[in-house]
This record gives sequence, structure tokens and C-alpha cells, in this order.
Amino acid sequence: MNLSIVIPLLNEQESLPELHNWIVKVMNTHNFSYEILFIDDGSTDASWSIIDTLSKENPNVKGIRFLRNYGKSQALHAGFAKVKGDVVITMDADLQDSPEEIPALYNKIITEKFDLVSGWKKKRYDSVIGKNMPSKLFNWAARKTSGVQLNDFNCGLKAYRNEVVKNIEVSGEMHRYIPVLAKNAGYSKIGEQVVQHQARKYGSTKFGMERFINGFLDLITIWFISKFGKRPMHLFGALGVLMFIIGFLSAGIIGGMKLWKLYLHEPTILIANNPWFYIALTTMIIGTQFFLAGFLGEIILRTKNNEERYKISEEI
Repeated sequence: MNLSIVIPLLNEQESLPELHNWIVKVMNTHNFSYEILFIDDGSTDASWSIIDTLSKENPNVKGIRFLRNYGKSQALHAGFAKVKGDVVITMDADLQDSPEEIPALYNKIITEKFDLVSGWKKKRYDSVIGKNMPSKLFNWAARKTSGVQLNDFNCGLKAYRNEVVKNIEVSGEMHRYIPVLAKNAGYSKIGEQVVQHQARKYGSTKFGMERFINGFLDLITIWFISKFGKRPMHLFGALGVLMFIIGFLSAGIIGGMKLWKLYLHEPTILIANNPWFYIALTTMIIGTQFFLAGFLGEIILRTKNNEERYKISEEI
């Protein structure tokens, strides 16, 4: 099979028939063997019944329905587990991603041997204040912290080698950072291609301004995991050593002051009345806590249990 097209969705009943027909037209034009995998992330409209109808009309259409809304990352993870195509395409269901871009993305993976190719919506039809400016700031921060030089991390239109999606873990809200996850997994040939962005035709966006706040928090998380995820003791141990050094120096200052007073035959004050005593005590306690955090991190890594990611209600 040439292509697997994974489409996560939430309440997109109006756009699904049109999107399906558009994809089929492109597939037939280029003689691709394909599957379309719709992931219904807990829709409350008629989206699932439409997917069911499409699957009966077209045997290449498959669907997974979640019991409730789990989020885009979980939907992509479920889709990645099922795909069979040599190249996996992800796209949004709102018709803002054009299926006409799929052949070019496919060729970049097959002929130019990229592991992952991300779309770049260079010209956008979103509001400047509401989406464009925050998105540019977000992408700049992602480039600086991850080292992956992409202009549009959050573009839903991406192409992957099958091997890549089978070897990355997309959890939480990490769908924004799949290129970073791929790089961390050892897939370093990551490219970008300018794609057409279209104005939303039906319904309204399912994401609010909170996605940018969550995006930056996730960026900090993935930076930390990328740098210290395999060796938490390297971070917490280093901070613990720093705190202990400060504590021992503070204790040394207390001892030095005490000896100096005795040498001068001057009256000394109780150690507990010296502010350096509390600095030494506090930093040593904090240092101990950092070491304990590092040890716990190492133990968790070695005894990690599988978490419940999502519950599937139906599958076709």
C-alpha cells in the first residue's frame, strides 16, 4: 500500500463527505493504493454515522471512534498504530489542508528519502492577532529549544515513513512536536514543504487561545525530556551538588567566624542566631531533595507502567 491517510476529527460532519471525495479523486488521479483512516475523537454530531456510510461505499475507508474526547495526540497515536501504508499522511478534517498536496509530500518521502516532511502554511487565512502572531512566536521558540529548523511545527499536514510513526510515542498534547519526537527517536532527515492553506469552510475551530499556553508548557516539557528524559539524575544530581556546595561553604563561614571570634577573645553568639546557619541548613535540605528527585526519576524510568491512553468505542 502506498499511502495511509490519518484524519483526526471532532464534530466535522459537514466537511467529511467533501474531504473524502477530494482525497479519492487525488488518489485515483495518481493511481495510489491507499487507506483513509478517520479517527473520531468523541464527536457529538453525525460525524461517526457519516464515516460508517463512507466505509460501506469505499472499502479503503476505515474508522476508529473514541468513547469520549481524548485529544488530537491520542487520535494520532491510535491511527499510527493501525496504518499499513509505506507513507503516512496526517491532515485535518476541516478542509483547510488540501489533498492536492499529498502527491508532492509522498514523492519527497519516497524519492528524496526524507523521514518526515512537514507542511508550511506560509500564507495563512487566520486572524493576525488571534493566530498568526502567537503562532510565529511559538514556532520561533520551538526552533530555538529543539534545534529542528521548521517554520510551522503545528501544521496538521505532514508526511512520514511508516517506520517513523511506529517508533514514536505521541501522548498528552505532543502532536505539535512530532518532528521533535522523531528527531529524538533518531530520525534526523526532516524536511519542510510550502503547502496551501485554505479558509475554514464549515463550522468553527475547536482550539482556543489556551492552546498557545499549553503549547509553550509542552515545549518546556519536551525540552526537558529531550535533554534529561533518559538521565534525570544528571540534572537533579547537579543541582543537588550545587546546593550542597553552597551549604558547606555557608557552614565553613560559620566555623571561620566562630574561630576568629575565639582567636580575638571576643564574645561569640549562638550558631542558631547566625543567618549563615539557616542558609547552610536550607541549601543542604534542598540538595537532599534534588538527589531524591533524581533517584525517583531513575526508578520510574526503570519501572514504567503502561498508562491508559484512550478507550475505543467502535472500529470499522
